[in-house]
Amino acid sequence: MLQPVVRRTWAPRGRTPIQWQWNRHDRLSVISAITLAPQRKRIGLYWQIHRKNIKAVNMIGFFSLVHYHLRRDLIIIMDRWSVHRAALVRNYLDRHKRNIQVEWLPGYAPDLNPVEQVWNQAKYSYLANVAPKNIEELDELVHFSIGDQCKQSHLLRSFFQTAKLEL
Repeated sequence: MLQPVVRRTWAPRGRTPIQWQWNRHDRLSVISAITLAPQRKRIGLYWQIHRKNIKAVNMIGFFSLVHYHLRRDLIIIMDRWSVHRAALVRNYLDRHKRNIQVEWLPGYAPDLNPVEQVWNQAKYSYLANVAPKNIEELDELVHFSIGDQCKQSHLLRSFFQTAKLEL
């Protein structure tokens, strides 16, 4: 993730812009959820950043955090990523089936997942042509990009339109 997403950019004529970067193996992994209150149609974005690959225990912690903040029953719509289907996650969801209902997106259908648009916006808009020097700088940039998206309810609503889902 420390490798920049290179996009077309402006430069003085005859001067090709150069991004100096080296092959890094550090990473940030991010969990996120777009929430929608069905009656008020209030929209929100929750996220967590991890310095390692996300595992089932991280998913359970994230579900608990969102459930704690919303203090409502949840319907979670998830893709079929292996961590979402892990035994630990399934056991957690079974224990909380009174409060948490799960609906699954079809396999290999990222275009139906509004959360994928959060990542597209972060990668191809906020972080395009950015070459962070270290993991801390990348962490700050990701916090800024996702935090800024949180404040833009019209943007979050557009992610549902892109996925062709009605609110």
